[in-house]
Amino acid sequence: MTNTLTLRTLLPVLFFALVLALPGLGVPPFWITLLSYVGLYAIVALGLVLLTGVAGLTSFGQAAFVGIGAYTTAYLTTHYGLSPWLGLLAGIAITGVCALLIGAVTMRISGHYLPLSTIAWGLSLYYLFGNLESLGKYDGIGGIPSISMAGFEFGNGTSMYVLIWVVAILALVSVQNFLNSRAGRAVRALKFGTVMPEAMGVDTARMKIVIFVYAAILAGISGWLYAHLQHAVNPTPFGLKYGIDYLLMVVVGGAAHVWGALLGAGLITMLGNFLQEWLPGLLGSEGNFEAVVFGIALVIFLQYANEGLWPHIQARFAGRSKVRVPADAPPLEQLPKPATGETILEVEAARKQFGGLVAVNDVSFSVKAGEIVGLIGPNGAGKSTTFNLVTGVLSITSGKVNYRGRSIAGLSSRQIASRGIARTFQHVRLVPGMSVLENAAMGAYRRGDFAPQGGILAGLLRLNRGEEGKIMAEAKRQLERVGLGDMLDRPAGSLALGQQRILEIARALCCDPALLLLDEPAAGLRLKEKEALSELLAKLRGEGMAVLLVEHDMDFVMRLTDHIVVMEFGTKIAEGTPAQIQVHPAVLEAYLGGV
Repeated sequence: MTNTLTLRTLLPVLFFALVLALPGLGVPPFWITLLSYVGLYAIVALGLVLLTGVAGLTSFGQAAFVGIGAYTTAYLTTHYGLSPWLGLLAGIAITGVCALLIGAVTMRISGHYLPLSTIAWGLSLYYLFGNLESLGKYDGIGGIPSISMAGFEFGNGTSMYVLIWVVAILALVSVQNFLNSRAGRAVRALKFGTVMPEAMGVDTARMKIVIFVYAAILAGISGWLYAHLQHAVNPTPFGLKYGIDYLLMVVVGGAAHVWGALLGAGLITMLGNFLQEWLPGLLGSEGNFEAVVFGIALVIFLQYANEGLWPHIQARFAGRSKVRVPADAPPLEQLPKPATGETILEVEAARKQFGGLVAVNDVSFSVKAGEIVGLIGPNGAGKSTTFNLVTGVLSITSGKVNYRGRSIAGLSSRQIASRGIARTFQHVRLVPGMSVLENAAMGAYRRGDFAPQGGILAGLLRLNRGEEGKIMAEAKRQLERVGLGDMLDRPAGSLALGQQRILEIARALCCDPALLLLDEPAAGLRLKEKEALSELLAKLRGEGMAVLLVEHDMDFVMRLTDHIVVMEFGTKIAEGTPAQIQVHPAVLEAYLGGV
């Protein structure tokens, strides 16, 4: 029987070998030229897969970055006689700087304002190309020389075809490598919000700019190749229409899949060429009718295959890939752990106000190592808000929050996570399409040789294999610890709610915490699952971990916790052992209902 992993590795190699061999197989020059454009468009689409499909940051302006790369090399090679390779370096540098400046502003925007802003700066750059005298205005720049390397000149369509596809292959490999790295997992989480990745230690604002710049650089490289393929540039291919076309390629192929970029670029390019030739003959008149057909086809396509074509092909023929976990990977380094009984968390007169509303009213309590503290109260009592004050999701209005004797008030979630505090969420926050193993590995984002930067360059170049092995081994160990060791390769979205909550605990344990904050961990769990969770938390307590949990299941809380804090309307109304809380008059009246 054929090994699935071997087949998945072999098929891409055979595909690219065939693509590169096409000129030697007697394929007509017309098709070689058309496939060259497929390669150029695929390079841009790969960046959009990363930016739009994976991270959820829609951009209509990638064509403008293609223009920056094309015009940079065109200007330097024709006006100053510089080598096209210097034009490439300059194009990458200028494109990167422009993307950094644009991204620093636009990546802060959310919702529908983000794509609108990309249209705005895309149009601005397009009209800039057409109005600068030095760039030839709308006539552009001609006479661009061919690329040469080691005495060989890429002077014809066949040689340029090979160069374009070599670059496209390298771009695909780099994007695939990135997505399989710690930084790539962080990017895949961005589409589902920033609260969870920030709690795992990810600088989400920086990560958005990084992938924006990288997608722009890929577009700039495509522009460099385009300029030397055409030997001339003008503003037309860098306008909004082409920006929409690039996005269309990604949507049709499969926005969240690198192979979808190649599939979409091929389909849209081939179909566009076919319609340009066929529709005028059918309708008996000249015109841009293919745009009308594309619009109708896109509406139908989004109705029936809104995830693109590649996921359907993958599900039918390829299946899901499996992450290999090395058995001999050395363990990740751990933070120094406190002694049992040491005070880990001190919350003193913590207050949180939203305008005139006091959500948390001067609440004080502490948590010690080797102790489980329950935070209980009716809905709206301020429990989750208190959690968010401790973990940096919300800023404290007044009061103190100290962790191991040092103030953490005012620190960001990622800074707090790096000190040894991990959490789960009231509403499960997982990346549904990622495997159980990869979701758990998110917790180890700030651990290892490349932390806290995330190892972006190392991920692109696949220099992080040893560290990835250690991270995956840690994730597997924690999943086995919580009873999910037989589900490593399953998509997290396919798990039952109770299993998803257990997965969140495994992810939190990968953070190497000394203090674990659990927000309603038993919600949705069956009796056996609650018993298993109770055993796990008792084991963690025995190992010296401090646990603070919010929970509505009173049987679970009373059996497990050492100390309980009760809140109502943002105020602490009682504190003590489970036995004391069960007979406390204020608690019976406000919450336990006399039981």
